[in-house]
Amino acid sequence: MAWEEWEQLKAEAAAGGTPHMQLNQLDPGSGPVRPAPDPGQYGELRAGQSDLANIGSHAFDLYNDLWDKGRRAVPTSESAAGKLTGGGFALGSALRHVALRWDEQLGSLRDACAHISNHMTVTKKLHADDDHYIRRQMSSIDLLDAGFDERVGEPGEPNPVYGEKDDEKGKKD
Repeated sequence: MAWEEWEQLKAEAAAGGTPHMQLNQLDPGSGPVRPAPDPGQYGELRAGQSDLANIGSHAFDLYNDLWDKGRRAVPTSESAAGKLTGGGFALGSALRHVALRWDEQLGSLRDACAHISNHMTVTKKLHADDDHYIRRQMSSIDLLDAGFDERVGEPGEPNPVYGEKDDEKGKKD
């Protein structure tokens, strides 16, 4: 947003026009700050154990299928590559290279499936622990924020919480 646009919006808001933006603050005199509600009241990311078990089961099935069905062509491709190379064809080394890369990539994919399957067994507990940790941290921030509420007392007057100023030393009590 350009500075001129900002100034125009401020002027419109001050003149009673429809503001296009509202600053995130309370109106003066709106009362004490209330602590934020518990995040659990708004809902949480929910993933039931059955959902996670289902994902893990599908990953395990894919892991097994990749071994059974994904490697079918590897032995015959390697055999054909050996025969082509023995016959003096350059295509034999290229086919061997493709079979080797296929087997490596298939192994990487199987490893990923195994990782997903194993990970699903602990995910729900870890996320529940994270939710509790975040809730505790947010609660402590609300308590700390309440301690810094500067709206104690009349506007423009010193906050009585800090005591009277010591005239001799220039320090507060």
